[in-house]
Amino acid sequence: MPDQEEERRFRLPEAFRYPLAGFLAALRFLTIVPLTWRCEQDGRFFGAALAWFPIVGVLIGLAAAILVSCLSPFFPPSVSAVAAVILLAAASGCLHLDGLADSSDGLLSARTRERILEIMRDSHTGAMGVIAIVVVLLGKYAALSSLEGSMLIFTVIAMPIAGRCAIVLTMACLPYARDGEGLGRLFYASSTRLTALWALVFLTVILIFGGLPMVFSTLVAVLATVLFFSLWCRSKIGGATGDTLGAVCELTEMMVAMAMTFGIA
Repeated sequence: MPDQEEERRFRLPEAFRYPLAGFLAALRFLTIVPLTWRCEQDGRFFGAALAWFPIVGVLIGLAAAILVSCLSPFFPPSVSAVAAVILLAAASGCLHLDGLADSSDGLLSARTRERILEIMRDSHTGAMGVIAIVVVLLGKYAALSSLEGSMLIFTVIAMPIAGRCAIVLTMACLPYARDGEGLGRLFYASSTRLTALWALVFLTVILIFGGLPMVFSTLVAVLATVLFFSLWCRSKIGGATGDTLGAVCELTEMMVAMAMTFGIA
């Protein structure tokens, strides 16, 4: 019995115990890469996946950067911006945009907590959801089309990293709002707050490569988005859901792109 208690006390976080399975779970959930493995139904691996969210963001960002680099010599920044926005959305199968639409339909309605959660679970998209998607996509396009060269490439790398880090930070701030099981609950783990600290440090290191001024403005954009959106979700539904986690990812990507344009006349 004492040995078992000591083992629980000093047990390593899930990400260290199941690194490969956690990475594959994160890659499958956050992208359209068709992956399967025998132990994919084991809940432990979903908890281990959370630490890999920023790394998956790097992979998505690199794919967007390669696309932009190939288009930039032949097309104006506006065309590269459209291509980048499409790739960032398609990389996840528009999963996060769907979460943004569902969250907007529910959170922007003057309903009770229970009714808001029902609206968010509805597969149909209402007017608020459509408006939210249009606003976010236009915001990303407007920001990216204002950038060019290395700044545009760095921004499309930073956006998906920041978006996935925002998911982890939001999970550290909010409990899961729904009773019973849900898609978002699978990734909650005992080490969520420690993982959020790792995600924030990782994001900061990545941003340093963009220059010191960009570190401050971009981190402010990320933290402000997570803070205000988390407070809103807590007041409306008492926590987070899979839809709101997708929404904070999209909102953070847009805010990071806009932060990168700070000071551009």
